[in-house]
Amino acid sequence: MERPEPSLAQLHTFAVLAEELHFGRAAARLGIAQPPLSQQIRRLEDRVGHALFSRAPGGVTLTAAGRELLPAARRALASLTDGLAAARAAGSGRAGRLRIGFAASLALTVLPGLLRTFRERFPDVRMDIHEMTTTPQIAALHDRTIDIGLLREPPAGEPELAFRTVLTESFVAVLPSTHPLAARRTVPVGQLADSPFVLLPRAVGPRLHDRITGLCAAAGFTPRVAQHAVEWQTVCALVEAGLGVSLAPASIRRIRLKGVAFRRIEPGAARTRVAVAWRRDDTSPLVANLLAAVGDQQPDRTS
Repeated sequence: MERPEPSLAQLHTFAVLAEELHFGRAAARLGIAQPPLSQQIRRLEDRVGHALFSRAPGGVTLTAAGRELLPAARRALASLTDGLAAARAAGSGRAGRLRIGFAASLALTVLPGLLRTFRERFPDVRMDIHEMTTTPQIAALHDRTIDIGLLREPPAGEPELAFRTVLTESFVAVLPSTHPLAARRTVPVGQLADSPFVLLPRAVGPRLHDRITGLCAAAGFTPRVAQHAVEWQTVCALVEAGLGVSLAPASIRRIRLKGVAFRRIEPGAARTRVAVAWRRDDTSPLVANLLAAVGDQQPDRTS
């Protein structure tokens, strides 16, 4: 008849006795009485089919079978210990993989500090960072291909998602340095009416696009779009090339291009919102830990 496999408790008892070679000391180390220890060893020997210890007046020694079993018992116990440690780390959010989507312009603002804070607290978490605009981030959250989004102007009507504001910032005019308005410190939005515009396509960030065109509408005109560009770096490059002007979040001023001027706008009350996004039903401790790191960031307002 096939013998059942030894239990981990029996292997642990065996390994301790093999190290102590003394029933009394082994029982004390295990925190049990000697009779239960002897019973565990007898059950293990029954399962192996051979004696594991030689008991004599002079002491306890390992038999050939015991010497053969000891390395395997230690490996099994070490594997269990490693597995338990890994499970506890994953369960507490101290290890695992966190997939983060982010809008490229946020690499100029909140992203570096947030990732640095999170990495310092949870160095064993692997972060997969994916650059994507707002609309693809929303789709990826729904598809569960990312766990966290960092985006501009979160959309309305997303009951499955939650959003938390991490930054608000004003808008600036983006002008070729040769543009007549670049000589001014502040640019009235209405004076951009005759200039062609370089804008993000509405499909990649509907609410941000609408905020920008809304600023133009409030100034009495509809922007004449000469060129679309998905990333702000590209917007700036096209403005530098003289293809148009733009309105953009103030943090875009950190993009340094010699032929581009950034100017405050009038009226200057409008602000754009940056938010962290996640699924409401996501119970991952990794997500909870990142949200805690977001909450510990200093409130940021870029003027």
